[in-house]
Amino acid sequence: MSVLDGAVRLLAIDDLGACQRLAEDREWGREDHKWRFLFSVGDVYGIDDGNGELAGTVVSTPYGKDVTAISMVLVAKRFERRGLGGRLMRHAMDNAGTASLCLTATEYGRPLYERLGFRAVGLCTTYKGESDGPSKRGVTVPVEASDMPGIHALDTEVFGADRSQLVEGLPTFCETLRVVRDETGVVGYGGAWKNDGVVIVGPVIAQDTETALALVEEVVPEGPIRLDIDHRHPELIGWAERHGLRPAFTTTIMEYGEPITNDPARLYLPVAQALG
Repeated sequence: MSVLDGAVRLLAIDDLGACQRLAEDREWGREDHKWRFLFSVGDVYGIDDGNGELAGTVVSTPYGKDVTAISMVLVAKRFERRGLGGRLMRHAMDNAGTASLCLTATEYGRPLYERLGFRAVGLCTTYKGESDGPSKRGVTVPVEASDMPGIHALDTEVFGADRSQLVEGLPTFCETLRVVRDETGVVGYGGAWKNDGVVIVGPVIAQDTETALALVEEVVPEGPIRLDIDHRHPELIGWAERHGLRPAFTTTIMEYGEPITNDPARLYLPVAQALG
């Protein structure tokens, strides 16, 4: 049977190595920490190549019945332009079970997603550079267990879907996770996590820009950092440029199905482009 006729199957953590080898084939990093988190919160699908490796993958991360984040759409170079990406995407879409889907598209992948009915709703530019380390402004505090219900409530309100499993995993996934509280409770939270030697700053969700910038400044570590900044947040772009970060590439934020009832004005940085 040709790999083109092979079944799409649900992968398990035992397939992690094959996923990483496929990512390297596409000149992506191994991203061990991110892949493990994706396996813990989402459904990872793949097509076998018949020789013990993977011909392609896609990750579907559902948030309740409202939104599914699609990511890691990878097809081995030796099988590209043979329809595998479309098969994987249709499988993920057919099995999502949510009213809406979202993803962040590279320039290479965007034509496929447009053919499948996804529509562009925004742009995201990745900024990279070196950080001198966190500021000592004292606006934020380390997260405590008692903060988690407030973080969950704020995240659901802003993102537009219940991401409880993702939120519950943040204290162990993030190297740093901090909150801002006022008399009403949690008004912002932010984290940072390491990915192949670079620290990704995100998520950052906050009630206002001042709170968001305080979170960014107090979670950034010393060393190489990356921020994935939605163009609807010029104040974050300004912060990145003032701190010597430079744009690396731009992707397109896309949706499918019902419009997602989120609040981009308060969604400052994603957990990861793979997760929203």
